[in-house]
Amino acid sequence: MIRDLVLHDWLVAGVALAAGAVAGLLLRGLLRWLGRHAERTRWRGDDVIVDALRTIVPWAALIAGAAVAATTLPLTGRVSGFVNQSLTALLVLIATLSAARVVAGLVQSVAGARTGVAGSATIFVNITRIVVLVMGVLVALETLGVSIAPLVTALGVGGLAVALALQDTLANLFAGVHILASKTVQPGDYIRLSSGEEGYVVDINWRNTVVRNLSKNLVIIPNGRLARTNMTNFTQPEQQLSILVQAGVGYESDLEHVERVTLDVVRSVMADVSGAVPDHEGAVRFHTFADSRIDFTVILGVGEFSDQYRIKHEFIKRLHRRYRAEGISIPAPTRTVALEPNMLQIPPSSPVPHQREASPSLLTDSGR
Repeated sequence: MIRDLVLHDWLVAGVALAAGAVAGLLLRGLLRWLGRHAERTRWRGDDVIVDALRTIVPWAALIAGAAVAATTLPLTGRVSGFVNQSLTALLVLIATLSAARVVAGLVQSVAGARTGVAGSATIFVNITRIVVLVMGVLVALETLGVSIAPLVTALGVGGLAVALALQDTLANLFAGVHILASKTVQPGDYIRLSSGEEGYVVDINWRNTVVRNLSKNLVIIPNGRLARTNMTNFTQPEQQLSILVQAGVGYESDLEHVERVTLDVVRSVMADVSGAVPDHEGAVRFHTFADSRIDFTVILGVGEFSDQYRIKHEFIKRLHRRYRAEGISIPAPTRTVALEPNMLQIPPSSPVPHQREASPSLLTDSGR
Protein backbone atom coordinates (compact mmCIF):
# COMPACT_ATOMS: atom_id res chain seq x y z
CA MET A 1 0.00 0.00 0.00
CA ILE A 2 1.32 3.43 -0.95
CA ARG A 3 1.52 5.83 1.92
CA ASP A 4 0.69 9.52 1.72
CA LEU A 5 3.29 12.12 0.84
CA VAL A 6 4.80 13.91 3.81
CA LEU A 7 7.06 16.93 4.09
CA HIS A 8 10.11 14.72 4.56
CA ASP A 9 9.53 13.12 1.15
CA TRP A 10 9.41 16.49 -0.52
CA LEU A 11 12.57 17.62 1.26
CA VAL A 12 14.52 14.51 0.26
CA ALA A 13 13.31 14.74 -3.34
CA GLY A 14 14.22 18.43 -3.46
CA VAL A 15 17.68 17.75 -2.06
CA ALA A 16 18.25 15.01 -4.64
CA LEU A 17 17.09 17.25 -7.48
CA ALA A 18 19.22 20.16 -6.22
CA ALA A 19 22.23 17.86 -5.90
CA GLY A 20 21.80 16.82 -9.50
CA ALA A 21 21.58 20.46 -10.63
CA VAL A 22 24.69 21.44 -8.64
CA ALA A 23 26.58 18.45 -10.00
CA GLY A 24 25.57 19.47 -13.51
CA LEU A 25 26.85 23.01 -13.00
CA LEU A 26 30.15 21.77 -11.57
CA LEU A 27 30.63 19.32 -14.41
CA ARG A 28 29.83 22.03 -16.94
CA GLY A 29 32.49 24.27 -15.42
CA LEU A 30 34.99 21.40 -15.50
CA LEU A 31 34.23 20.70 -19.15
CA ARG A 32 34.56 24.39 -19.99
CA TRP A 33 38.05 24.29 -18.49
CA LEU A 34 38.84 21.19 -20.52
CA GLY A 35 37.53 22.94 -23.63
CA ARG A 36 40.00 25.79 -23.22
CA HIS A 37 42.85 23.28 -23.04
CA ALA A 38 41.47 21.34 -26.01
CA GLU A 39 41.59 24.49 -28.15
CA ARG A 40 45.37 24.55 -27.76
CA THR A 41 45.80 21.17 -29.41
CA ARG A 42 46.22 20.74 -33.14
CA TRP A 43 43.57 18.04 -33.47
CA ARG A 44 40.05 19.44 -33.86
CA GLY A 45 38.37 16.22 -32.76
CA ASP A 46 38.95 16.82 -29.03
CA ASP A 47 37.19 20.20 -29.34
CA VAL A 48 34.16 18.47 -30.84
CA ILE A 49 34.06 15.79 -28.14
CA VAL A 50 34.40 18.24 -25.25
CA ASP A 51 31.75 20.52 -26.76
CA ALA A 52 29.33 17.60 -27.00
CA LEU A 53 30.06 16.48 -23.44
CA ARG A 54 29.30 19.99 -22.21
CA THR A 55 25.73 19.38 -23.40
CA ILE A 56 25.08 15.81 -22.29
CA VAL A 57 26.92 15.60 -18.95
CA PRO A 58 25.07 18.42 -17.10
CA TRP A 59 21.72 17.13 -18.37
CA ALA A 60 22.67 13.60 -17.38
CA ALA A 61 23.46 14.79 -13.84
CA LEU A 62 20.14 16.64 -13.64
CA ILE A 63 18.21 13.61 -14.92
CA ALA A 64 20.03 11.38 -12.44
CA GLY A 65 18.99 13.73 -9.64
CA ALA A 66 15.39 13.60 -10.88
CA ALA A 67 15.53 9.79 -10.95
CA VAL A 68 16.81 9.64 -7.36
CA ALA A 69 14.12 12.12 -6.33
CA ALA A 70 11.45 9.92 -7.94
CA THR A 71 12.66 6.87 -6.00
CA THR A 72 12.32 8.70 -2.71
CA LEU A 73 8.66 9.49 -3.33
CA PRO A 74 5.95 6.95 -2.53
CA LEU A 75 4.77 6.43 -6.10
CA THR A 76 2.78 3.56 -7.47
CA GLY A 77 4.52 1.00 -9.64
CA ARG A 78 2.83 2.25 -12.78
CA VAL A 79 3.70 5.89 -12.14
CA SER A 80 7.24 5.02 -11.11
CA GLY A 81 7.73 2.97 -14.28
CA PHE A 82 6.37 5.77 -16.46
CA VAL A 83 8.68 8.30 -14.78
CA ASN A 84 11.71 6.06 -15.24
CA GLN A 85 10.85 5.41 -18.87
CA SER A 86 10.34 9.11 -19.55
CA LEU A 87 13.62 10.07 -17.92
CA THR A 88 15.45 7.30 -19.80
CA ALA A 89 13.92 8.37 -23.11
CA LEU A 90 14.88 12.00 -22.39
CA LEU A 91 18.44 10.92 -21.62
CA VAL A 92 18.54 8.90 -24.84
CA LEU A 93 17.38 11.90 -26.87
CA ILE A 94 19.97 14.19 -25.27
CA ALA A 95 22.66 11.56 -25.86
CA THR A 96 21.51 11.24 -29.45
CA LEU A 97 21.79 14.97 -30.06
CA SER A 98 25.26 14.99 -28.53
CA ALA A 99 26.32 11.92 -30.51
CA ALA A 100 25.06 13.53 -33.72
CA ARG A 101 27.14 16.62 -33.00
CA VAL A 102 30.21 14.51 -32.22
CA VAL A 103 29.91 12.33 -35.31
CA ALA A 104 29.14 15.27 -37.60
CA GLY A 105 32.05 17.26 -36.16
CA LEU A 106 34.46 14.35 -36.54
CA VAL A 107 33.34 13.73 -40.13
CA GLN A 108 33.83 17.39 -40.95
CA SER A 109 37.23 17.37 -39.26
CA VAL A 110 38.35 14.29 -41.18
CA ALA A 111 37.02 15.72 -44.46
CA GLY A 112 38.87 18.98 -43.87
CA ALA A 113 42.08 17.12 -43.00
CA ARG A 114 41.85 14.95 -46.12
CA THR A 115 41.24 17.88 -48.48
CA GLY A 116 43.66 20.19 -46.71
CA VAL A 117 41.40 23.23 -47.09
CA ALA A 118 39.11 25.27 -44.91
CA GLY A 119 36.01 24.43 -46.95
CA SER A 120 33.51 21.75 -46.01
CA ALA A 121 31.69 18.88 -47.61
CA THR A 122 28.39 19.09 -45.72
CA ILE A 123 26.78 16.23 -47.61
CA PHE A 124 28.59 13.63 -45.48
CA VAL A 125 27.98 15.67 -42.33
CA ASN A 126 24.24 15.89 -42.98
CA ILE A 127 23.91 12.20 -43.85
CA THR A 128 25.67 11.05 -40.69
CA ARG A 129 23.70 13.49 -38.53
CA ILE A 130 20.37 12.27 -39.94
CA VAL A 131 21.32 8.60 -39.47
CA VAL A 132 22.32 9.12 -35.84
CA LEU A 133 19.18 11.15 -35.07
CA VAL A 134 16.87 8.55 -36.62
CA MET A 135 18.51 5.73 -34.66
CA GLY A 136 18.28 7.73 -31.44
CA VAL A 137 14.59 8.50 -31.94
CA LEU A 138 13.84 4.83 -32.60
CA VAL A 139 15.70 3.80 -29.42
CA ALA A 140 13.81 6.44 -27.42
CA LEU A 141 10.47 5.17 -28.74
CA GLU A 142 11.45 1.60 -27.89
CA THR A 143 12.35 2.77 -24.37
CA LEU A 144 8.89 4.27 -23.98
CA GLY A 145 7.36 0.96 -24.97
CA VAL A 146 6.30 1.99 -28.46
CA SER A 147 6.70 -0.81 -31.00
CA ILE A 148 8.91 0.42 -33.79
CA ALA A 149 8.33 -2.53 -36.18
CA PRO A 150 5.13 -1.05 -37.71
CA LEU A 151 6.82 2.35 -37.79
CA VAL A 152 9.81 0.96 -39.70
CA THR A 153 7.45 -0.76 -42.14
CA ALA A 154 5.50 2.45 -42.67
CA LEU A 155 8.74 4.37 -43.16
CA GLY A 156 9.82 1.84 -45.78
CA VAL A 157 6.60 2.17 -47.77
CA GLY A 158 6.54 5.93 -47.35
CA GLY A 159 10.22 6.11 -48.30
CA LEU A 160 9.46 4.44 -51.63
CA ALA A 161 6.76 7.01 -52.39
CA VAL A 162 9.04 9.86 -51.36
CA ALA A 163 11.83 8.45 -53.52
CA LEU A 164 9.57 8.45 -56.56
CA ALA A 165 8.49 12.02 -55.87
CA LEU A 166 12.02 13.29 -55.26
CA GLN A 167 13.90 11.68 -58.10
CA ASP A 168 15.86 14.82 -59.02
CA THR A 169 16.78 15.51 -55.40
CA LEU A 170 17.96 11.95 -54.82
CA ALA A 171 19.88 12.02 -58.10
CA ASN A 172 21.72 15.13 -56.90
CA LEU A 173 22.32 13.50 -53.51
CA PHE A 174 23.91 10.35 -54.93
CA ALA A 175 25.80 12.38 -57.52
CA GLY A 176 27.33 14.45 -54.71
CA VAL A 177 28.29 11.32 -52.79
CA HIS A 178 29.85 9.87 -55.95
CA ILE A 179 31.81 13.05 -56.65
CA LEU A 180 33.28 13.15 -53.15
CA ALA A 181 33.91 9.39 -52.97
CA SER A 182 35.73 9.37 -56.31
CA LYS A 183 37.81 12.41 -55.21
CA THR A 184 37.48 14.04 -58.61
CA VAL A 185 36.41 17.28 -56.92
CA GLN A 186 37.12 18.36 -53.36
CA PRO A 187 36.34 21.59 -51.50
CA GLY A 188 39.09 24.07 -52.31
CA ASP A 189 39.71 22.87 -55.87
CA TYR A 190 39.60 25.33 -58.76
CA ILE A 191 37.40 23.90 -61.52
CA ARG A 192 36.12 25.01 -64.91
CA LEU A 193 33.07 23.49 -66.57
CA SER A 194 32.63 23.08 -70.32
CA SER A 195 29.72 25.53 -70.09
CA GLY A 196 32.09 28.26 -68.85
CA GLU A 197 31.47 28.39 -65.08
CA GLU A 198 34.67 28.35 -63.04
CA GLY A 199 35.92 29.08 -59.54
CA TYR A 200 36.89 27.57 -56.20
CA VAL A 201 34.67 24.81 -54.80
CA VAL A 202 33.36 26.09 -51.46
CA ASP A 203 31.00 23.30 -50.46
CA ILE A 204 29.34 20.15 -51.77
CA ASN A 205 26.02 19.65 -49.98
CA TRP A 206 23.18 17.20 -50.46
CA ARG A 207 21.84 19.00 -53.55
CA ASN A 208 24.27 21.57 -54.95
CA THR A 209 27.93 22.31 -55.39
CA VAL A 210 28.77 25.88 -54.39
CA VAL A 211 31.55 27.53 -56.42
CA ARG A 212 33.05 30.96 -55.68
CA ASN A 213 34.46 32.66 -58.76
CA LEU A 214 37.30 35.17 -58.79
CA SER A 215 34.86 38.08 -58.47
CA LYS A 216 33.72 36.63 -55.08
CA ASN A 217 30.27 35.65 -56.40
CA LEU A 218 28.76 32.26 -55.67
CA VAL A 219 27.75 29.94 -58.52
CA ILE A 220 25.29 27.18 -57.54
CA ILE A 221 25.63 24.03 -59.66
CA PRO A 222 23.37 20.96 -59.17
CA ASN A 223 25.40 17.87 -58.35
CA GLY A 224 23.77 15.88 -61.14
CA ARG A 225 24.86 18.43 -63.73
CA LEU A 226 28.39 18.54 -62.30
CA ALA A 227 28.65 14.76 -62.56
CA ARG A 228 27.54 14.75 -66.22
CA THR A 229 29.47 17.69 -67.64
CA ASN A 230 33.07 17.91 -68.88
CA MET A 231 35.20 19.58 -66.27
CA THR A 232 38.81 20.66 -65.81
CA ASN A 233 40.26 20.53 -62.30
CA PHE A 234 43.22 22.91 -62.03
CA THR A 235 44.12 21.73 -58.52
CA GLN A 236 44.45 17.99 -59.02
CA PRO A 237 46.65 16.00 -59.22
CA GLU A 238 48.96 18.94 -58.39
CA GLN A 239 48.12 22.45 -57.32
CA GLN A 240 51.17 23.97 -59.05
CA LEU A 241 50.77 24.44 -62.79
CA SER A 242 52.55 25.91 -65.79
CA ILE A 243 51.21 28.81 -67.79
CA LEU A 244 52.08 29.93 -71.32
CA VAL A 245 52.76 33.53 -72.37
CA GLN A 246 52.97 34.33 -76.09
CA ALA A 247 55.53 36.89 -77.37
CA GLY A 248 57.43 37.81 -80.52
CA VAL A 249 60.54 39.68 -81.73
CA GLY A 250 61.65 41.15 -85.04
CA TYR A 251 63.44 39.16 -87.71
CA GLU A 252 66.61 41.20 -87.19
CA SER A 253 66.92 40.07 -83.53
CA ASP A 254 69.59 37.63 -82.31
CA LEU A 255 67.45 34.73 -81.08
CA GLU A 256 70.16 33.39 -78.75
CA HIS A 257 70.34 36.79 -77.06
CA VAL A 258 66.53 36.99 -76.93
CA GLU A 259 66.37 33.60 -75.21
CA ARG A 260 69.01 34.52 -72.61
CA VAL A 261 67.34 37.83 -71.76
CA THR A 262 63.86 36.25 -71.55
CA LEU A 263 65.04 33.44 -69.25
CA ASP A 264 66.76 36.02 -67.04
CA VAL A 265 63.45 37.86 -66.68
CA VAL A 266 61.66 34.56 -65.94
CA ARG A 267 64.11 33.76 -63.12
CA SER A 268 63.66 37.21 -61.57
CA VAL A 269 59.86 36.90 -61.66
CA MET A 270 59.92 33.39 -60.17
CA ALA A 271 62.15 34.59 -57.32
CA ASP A 272 60.48 37.90 -56.49
CA VAL A 273 56.74 37.70 -57.17
CA SER A 274 54.37 36.16 -54.61
CA GLY A 275 52.60 33.06 -55.92
CA ALA A 276 55.40 32.03 -58.28
CA VAL A 277 57.40 28.79 -58.03
CA PRO A 278 61.01 29.74 -57.15
CA ASP A 279 62.53 26.45 -58.32
CA HIS A 280 60.67 26.48 -61.65
CA GLU A 281 62.88 26.07 -64.71
CA GLY A 282 61.62 28.55 -67.25
CA ALA A 283 61.63 27.72 -70.95
CA VAL A 284 61.45 29.63 -74.24
CA ARG A 285 60.18 27.88 -77.37
CA PHE A 286 60.29 29.58 -80.79
CA HIS A 287 57.57 28.17 -82.99
CA THR A 288 56.30 30.44 -85.82
CA PHE A 289 57.68 32.63 -88.64
CA ALA A 290 54.87 35.16 -88.56
CA ASP A 291 54.20 37.98 -91.04
CA SER A 292 56.27 40.60 -89.21
CA ARG A 293 58.02 38.77 -86.37
CA ILE A 294 59.17 35.45 -84.93
CA ASP A 295 56.70 34.20 -82.33
CA PHE A 296 57.66 32.18 -79.27
CA THR A 297 56.13 30.84 -76.06
CA VAL A 298 57.44 31.45 -72.54
CA ILE A 299 56.60 28.82 -69.88
CA LEU A 300 56.14 30.09 -66.30
CA GLY A 301 55.31 28.29 -63.05
CA VAL A 302 52.57 29.39 -60.62
CA GLY A 303 51.53 28.08 -57.22
CA GLU A 304 47.81 27.94 -57.99
CA PHE A 305 45.39 28.94 -60.70
CA SER A 306 44.52 32.44 -59.47
CA ASP A 307 48.23 33.39 -59.16
CA GLN A 308 48.68 33.33 -62.93
CA TYR A 309 47.20 36.78 -63.48
CA ARG A 310 49.63 38.45 -61.11
CA ILE A 311 52.56 36.48 -62.57
CA LYS A 312 51.65 37.36 -66.18
CA HIS A 313 51.17 41.02 -65.24
CA GLU A 314 54.61 41.33 -63.65
CA PHE A 315 56.36 39.24 -66.30
CA ILE A 316 55.06 41.29 -69.23
CA LYS A 317 56.06 44.56 -67.53
CA ARG A 318 59.57 43.35 -66.77
CA LEU A 319 60.05 41.75 -70.19
CA HIS A 320 58.96 44.92 -72.00
CA ARG A 321 61.31 47.05 -69.87
CA ARG A 322 64.22 44.67 -70.42
CA TYR A 323 63.68 44.43 -74.19
CA ARG A 324 63.75 48.22 -74.47
CA ALA A 325 66.98 48.31 -72.48
CA GLU A 326 68.57 45.60 -74.65
CA GLY A 327 67.38 47.10 -77.92
CA ILE A 328 65.19 44.14 -78.81
CA SER A 329 62.26 45.20 -80.96
CA ILE A 330 58.71 43.86 -80.67
CA PRO A 331 57.28 44.84 -84.06
CA ALA A 332 53.63 45.41 -84.65
CA PRO A 333 51.99 43.62 -87.59
CA THR A 334 52.41 45.66 -90.81
CA ARG A 335 51.25 45.17 -94.38
CA THR A 336 52.56 46.83 -97.57
CA VAL A 337 50.17 47.29 -100.51
CA ALA A 338 51.80 47.83 -103.98
CA LEU A 339 49.74 49.30 -106.82
CA GLU A 340 50.94 49.25 -110.47
CA PRO A 341 50.33 52.43 -112.55
CA ASN A 342 48.42 50.66 -115.32
CA MET A 343 46.01 49.33 -112.73
CA LEU A 344 44.73 52.85 -111.98
CA GLN A 345 42.13 53.44 -114.70
CA ILE A 346 39.38 56.02 -114.54
CA PRO A 347 36.14 54.48 -115.71
CA PRO A 348 34.33 56.38 -118.52
CA SER A 349 31.56 58.67 -117.44
CA SER A 350 28.16 57.20 -117.96
CA PRO A 351 25.45 59.24 -119.73
CA VAL A 352 22.89 61.00 -117.63
CA PRO A 353 19.87 58.71 -117.38
CA HIS A 354 16.74 59.71 -119.37
CA GLN A 355 18.66 62.46 -121.28
CA ARG A 356 17.64 62.79 -124.99
CA GLU A 357 19.43 64.60 -127.84
CA ALA A 358 17.63 67.64 -129.24
CA SER A 359 16.29 67.18 -132.79
CA PRO A 360 17.49 69.59 -135.57
CA SER A 361 14.01 70.84 -136.05
CA LEU A 362 13.79 71.97 -132.47
CA LEU A 363 17.14 73.72 -132.79
CA THR A 364 16.01 75.48 -135.99
CA ASP A 365 12.79 76.61 -134.40
CA SER A 366 14.57 77.92 -131.36
CA GLY A 367 16.98 79.91 -133.52
CA ARG A 368 14.26 81.77 -135.25
